[in-house]
Amino acid sequence: MKALVLGGTAEARQLVDALGEKAMLSLAGVTRKPLSIPHRTGGFGGAEGLAAFLRAERFQCVIDATHPFAAQMSQNAFEAARLQAMPLLRLERPAWPYEPEWLEAKSLSGAAKAIPAGARVFLSVGRQSLGAFGGRGDVWSLTRSIEPPLQAPFGEVISQRPPFSLQNELDLMVTHNITHLVSKNAGGEATRAKLDAANQLGVKVIMVKRPRLPEVLTVETAAEAVKWVKNLGE
Repeated sequence: MKALVLGGTAEARQLVDALGEKAMLSLAGVTRKPLSIPHRTGGFGGAEGLAAFLRAERFQCVIDATHPFAAQMSQNAFEAARLQAMPLLRLERPAWPYEPEWLEAKSLSGAAKAIPAGARVFLSVGRQSLGAFGGRGDVWSLTRSIEPPLQAPFGEVISQRPPFSLQNELDLMVTHNITHLVSKNAGGEATRAKLDAANQLGVKVIMVKRPRLPEVLTVETAAEAVKWVKNLGE
């Protein structure tokens, strides 16, 4: 089965590596890290554009392994698969279990409103989500992303690539006198250490809840996705 893997996560890379030449990885082009596997970069022009690409390249199935917060891409994948009457699978890592000490926000804008005036906040939300915090000039923000943001809230910007160790996160928060952490509930172990560090230091966590995605067959690991593809070909 020839599979198009919509990527942006470590699990997507693992899946394409496992499937080999029968798979292509599609990336939005947010980061510029070079890849040595078959891939394409850039958008499709919405659901209809994605459907046309699937048809033209004769793909036989689609695996949506995008970031849990890439809601529009997941919706486009759902619509394109429907238009092509093509099997669709969602590969999504589990969310971090909710902890009573967290303040859960339904959106980025909700998280921005929840930050108290005068806070020193670590915005661990990705550079494309920083716009929601631009109006909070009454707080100091530490922002971290793989690629430098075009514009960031008042404070300091650092560029780092996960995974991050617990000691790294502890040092980061202590050095910058962080009082609050804002994070998307992306799940996974690569960025979990920031939550453990916040718990140890008494830093308040504002956790942004995952958006609602189309209801499709979903697995949690690349190994399960490989098995699904192989079953389709039998």
